[in-house]
Formats: sequence, structure tokens, C-alpha cells
Amino acid sequence: MTIYYATELAPRNAVPVGQVDGSVVGGHVRVRRATIPMINPAYQTTDTIVVALPDIGDAFLYGVINADVTMGSTTIAIGITGTTGKYRAATTFAAAAPTLFGASPAGGWPKLTAVETIFLTLAAAALPTTGTLTVDTFWAQT
Repeated sequence: MTIYYATELAPRNAVPVGQVDGSVVGGHVRVRRATIPMINPAYQTTDTIVVALPDIGDAFLYGVINADVTMGSTTIAIGITGTTGKYRAATTFAAAAPTLFGASPAGGWPKLTAVETIFLTLAAAALPTTGTLTVDTFWAQT
């Protein structure tokens, strides 16, 4: 039977044996929560809302977006300046239920080499004027 190693564990199969990256194998997972009361102000389709300020060296794992009210035809993207859909492409978020986002690119999410301001961009319809929207992003850290 052949033994194969996952990409992150490949250094353990090298000669000489190497060390794995501690930020993604045995590292710590940190959550950055953003709670957005939708009562005031009334967020419009031209607005952006900052939801996370990760550190250099963090590696994005995934995110969860949740609301306690239905969102109608509100379209939400989560990303950075220049790539507003980096972490979540602009997609309708209608259900009042937790929704996972952050499909990993080929090879996984790299560690951040520069500071990023992660923000939510609204399109198609304004946010409702009642309820709470929560965005949790999860990051690997050493």
C-alpha cells in the first residue's frame, strides 16, 4: 500500500525531513466577528461596511454570514479594495440562516503578506431596516 502526503504535510516526507507550517497545521483559529444592526443607519446599495481587519500572516479559512430576518433580494459581496468579491462573490443573501462562504482557490488561501481591510459591499437592494446581520470570518494563525 502506497502512503501519500497532503500538500501541507509534504515536508514530513522530504529528505531530510522538514517542518510543517504551524499556521495551517496545528495553528490557532481566530474568529473576527462583525455585528451589523440594520436599524440605523439604513444601509444602501452604494454603502460598504468594514467587517474584518486581519493581521499580516493570517490565512483565511472560511466565513459564515447570518441574519435574524429575511434579506429579500439583497446582494452581498465580501472582499477588499480592487477585489470586492475576493472572499464572497456578489450573491443574493435572502435566507435568515447561517450561510458558509469562502471557497478556497486552487492551492488554498495564502497567508496575507499585506494588511487587508475586509468589507461587505451591498448591491441590488438595501439592507432591511430591522434585524441584525452577522459576519464571522475564521483565520489560521501561528
